[in-house]
Formats: sequence, structure tokens, C-alpha cells
Amino acid sequence: MAKEIQVTKEGYDKLKKELEELNGPVRMAVAEAIREAKSHGDLRENAAYHEAKLNQTRLESRINDLEKALMHAKIVERPDVTGEIAHLGSKVTLLDEEFGDELAITLVGSFEADPAKDMVSIGSPLGEALLGRTTGDKVQVEAPAGMTNYTIVKVG
Repeated sequence: MAKEIQVTKEGYDKLKKELEELNGPVRMAVAEAIREAKSHGDLRENAAYHEAKLNQTRLESRINDLEKALMHAKIVERPDVTGEIAHLGSKVTLLDEEFGDELAITLVGSFEADPAKDMVSIGSPLGEALLGRTTGDKVQVEAPAGMTNYTIVKVG
């Protein structure tokens, strides 16, 4: 049995929308690019054809990944009674004790994590350290550059 993938309702909807987009207009555009490249003749030395086929392989791989993720997805809603306790879907504001910088993140499932958008997986070291914690708690996280200490400023 495959392992379930925890996602927020918003994350599930986003993955489903991406799958619909890839299965529809994106797949048709890739197929058209392959047809166009084929029309240029000799396929052995046709860079456009090879690029289009590579794009098709990447597309099919992503579609496969999304289908599996949605099949095994478990939508986890943040309980209303938790108040200030960090759970999947929580927005957490942290204070880096060493540098004095504030960092606002959202705790999400591993498949919807995007550090560039401050969406941190609950399976990551930081996400694991924050789960079940409340405002005022201090957490220590092992990072590639060493230990980092945070104080939880707010859980929302």
C-alpha cells in the first residue's frame, strides 16, 4: 500500500488544477510541437523534434506524479480547537534568535512544499520542529549550516 500524502484543501485543489491543465492544453501543445518538428524532415538530426520529445517525457512524468499524489492524498483540515497550536495549514511567524530576523511560513504537506514561497513541508526538519508548538515556544532546528534557534512569535 502506498503511503498517504497529507495536503491542505488548498494544496489538493492546486494539484488537481495543475493536472487538468497538463492533461488538456499543455499536452495538446506538446503534441503539436512534435507534429511540427516531424514535418521538418530527418528526425535523427532534428533538434526541435528531440526537444519536443523530451518535453513530452517530462510532461508525462509530471502527470504521472500528480495522478499518484492525488490518488494517495489525504486532505487534512486544521482543527478549529487548536487555537495557537501549529498544525498542517498553520501560518507561523518565527524569530531567528541569532540574526533577529522574522520569518513567516506556512506549514504544508510535502507535495505542496515550496520554500521560495515560504511554504514549508511538515516533513522537513523545520516543519517537524514546529508541529504541535505554540506561541512563545523555542525550537532548535538542524540545518545544513548548523543549528538554528527560533522563537515562535505567532501561530495563525
